[in-house]
Amino acid sequence: MHKILKIVALVLSLAGIGLLIGILATGDEAIKAGDNAVVDYMSYVAYIVLFIILLSVIIFVFKNLFSNTGSLKNTLIGVGAFLAVLIVSYAVSGGDTMVYKYGGNPATEGESHMVGAGLIAFYVLILTAAGAMLFSGIKKLIK
Repeated sequence: MHKILKIVALVLSLAGIGLLIGILATGDEAIKAGDNAVVDYMSYVAYIVLFIILLSVIIFVFKNLFSNTGSLKNTLIGVGAFLAVLIVSYAVSGGDTMVYKYGGNPATEGESHMVGAGLIAFYVLILTAAGAMLFSGIKKLIK
């Protein structure tokens, strides 16, 4: 498995280097004029790399979760707490009466409600993280 991954990484690296040289050889003016074929191929290589990384992360996360039941319990507690923050944030946030436009289209009340919930969840999670860091630092100072 390790050898296969090394070969795939080598092939993708060489493809990326070749495409980068192609982009540099094409020049800025040609790309601005609409000759985007090399840039498109470089994007495809980036998408392939991203897909491989996401797939491997998902596979190894689930493999480790189900092989160690103690970590599964802690993970489910963390996911449950995160979902609770999202649900409470959605319940607390209210629709805004002001009309917001993006791209010339007005935002609906539901979209405004979701944005408000996202902001509240962000603030709660930031404060929780800051509190945890502060608590950890004070606990280290005491010891």
